[in-house]
Amino acid sequence: MQLGEQHWAHLRICLDCGHVGCCDSSPRKHATAHFHDVGHPVMRSAEPGEIWRWCYIHEVLG
Repeated sequence: MQLGEQHWAHLRICLDCGHVGCCDSSPRKHATAHFHDVGHPVMRSAEPGEIWRWCYIHEVLG
C-alpha cells in the first residue's frame, strides 16, 4: 500500500514491452495510461488463472 490505496488492483501486462500496470478498477489505471502514453494496444491479465487479452484499439476481449 505504498501509494496509500485501500484495495488491491488486478495487474495487466503489455504484450509489446512487458510493462505491468494496474487495472481500470484502480484509481490510477496504469495499464490504460500506458496505452495512451506509448500506443501499445494489447494487454493481458497477470492474474493467476486468467488467460484473456484486451485490445484498446478494437475494444475486443480475446
